[in-house]
Amino acid sequence: MDTTGSVRCPDCWRPPLRVSWNWVIEGVPKPPFRDVDIYDIDGFEASSADVTALHRAGIRVICYISVGSYEDWRPDAGQFPASLLGQNLDGWAGERWLDVRDISPTSPLARIMTARIDMCRAKGFDAVEFDNMDGYVNRTGFPLTAADQLAYNRFLADTAHARGLSTVLKNDLDQIDDLVDYFDMALNEECSRYDECGEYRPFIAAGKPVLHAEYGSSTAFCRADNAADINGVLFSLDLDDSVYRPCR
Repeated sequence: MDTTGSVRCPDCWRPPLRVSWNWVIEGVPKPPFRDVDIYDIDGFEASSADVTALHRAGIRVICYISVGSYEDWRPDAGQFPASLLGQNLDGWAGERWLDVRDISPTSPLARIMTARIDMCRAKGFDAVEFDNMDGYVNRTGFPLTAADQLAYNRFLADTAHARGLSTVLKNDLDQIDDLVDYFDMALNEECSRYDECGEYRPFIAAGKPVLHAEYGSSTAFCRADNAADINGVLFSLDLDDSVYRPCR
């Protein structure tokens, strides 16, 4: 583990290892909310009033943004130069992988992502979930390396911590050992389906929660999640709050 140069955030929210959580990306949740500790919601679609309503219900709120892909429906889509846009994401219309190699302070990518993190802070979120953090293991159209991805993911964590926001590592299993000290929690999709949940032991050993989403109809994964202190929930693939079956 390498914490050299990482930005510390002593006042950031530090959730406990065991937490209850809900993930709603399709639409913005409205009261009455589910009785959970955390909601993870879309950072662009949610307003500061939405975040405040969740806070009033005693719920912490995570700001979902994509940092590895261009989404043509976002209000800042026009700020992305064509040179940053790579291959389409399989199965996701309107999304293209980003070239994440240049994160110098004045680069377009650094400015856009810093502005997105600033948006999360301005709306009152407690943390940021960074989606699509593993372009280097996908067909992006760019020669991204593991070192490129590691530097970018650390940049994102440091930028959020500098603004008092907690950080959520999304997937990127192969770099967990090098990133666990930069992130306050982790979120994984379908690690049970792909037999990868054991990769999160460094987070659990550090007392940092792992939020685990599975899809489909079976909660058979829950026994293993509970034994491993992973916070598992069965959701609908649409993440529209139509399915919510927590493991505990």
